[in-house]
Amino acid sequence: MSKKILILCTGNSCRSQMAEGFLRSFDDTLEIYSAGTSPEKSVNPYSVKAMKEAGIDISSYKTNDVSDYTDKSFDFVITVCDNARKTCPVFKGKVNAKIHLGFTDPAEARGTEEEIFKEYREVRDEIKVTFRHFYNTKIKSAK
Repeated sequence: MSKKILILCTGNSCRSQMAEGFLRSFDDTLEIYSAGTSPEKSVNPYSVKAMKEAGIDISSYKTNDVSDYTDKSFDFVITVCDNARKTCPVFKGKVNAKIHLGFTDPAEARGTEEEIFKEYREVRDEIKVTFRHFYNTKIKSAK
């Protein structure tokens, strides 16, 4: 049976989108959604570029508002930033587990183009390792 997972961030333009991309790449039977507590208008171009470099295309992903999902049920609701963790809404649907897997916000990176993109790569790599572990221990082992 497929697991239904919602990944929450503040802007839904970077970390949650990367996590969604990785989980989809690990297992195409999962139902993966991502949303923001205060969503940006579009996915961050650095995120798209960093994921493309890792072989995952998230260029067609859209940002979503968490309010569109609060009446739905999920096996896991995962927050990937402290702000989303603090402002995570109450879900009317059943949520089996809420998990926090926090990451630094690369959108706050400053410096040259190269220095900024380096931050995105680092966060991308952390997300990949963390979500691979989550997948192996919480999903794959439960199958």
